[in-house]
Amino acid sequence: MPQLSIETIFEAAIRIQILEEGALSLVFTPEGISIRFPTTRRLADELGVPHYYVLPYFAMMEQDDLVTRAERVGIMTTQKGSRKFLEMLTGKFHDSAATLLGPVVFAEIQKRMGIGDAED
Repeated sequence: MPQLSIETIFEAAIRIQILEEGALSLVFTPEGISIRFPTTRRLADELGVPHYYVLPYFAMMEQDDLVTRAERVGIMTTQKGSRKFLEMLTGKFHDSAATLLGPVVFAEIQKRMGIGDAED
């Protein structure tokens, strides 16, 4: 069983969306960008843990203003959470993200969030 942390949950979300599903749902607002997170059940499956193991981490992530949960909407990143997600995406998952989003869109998203050199 993997050691759970906020970072492992973010990384699992990226693996699910970028590597497995090949889809990333972004919401653009005047305040910035929000990213739709996979369900807690899907994340638990990806991490190989019971569903109830991930729930306390989502409570912590809400408390740390990384995500917000809304009835019938799902889990979305806050601006702080989007920055964390995109920083991780720009690092270890850079090539896969650039392939999925296209280099121009990926660079524009990084630029909008003030991440990396955004020159890719």
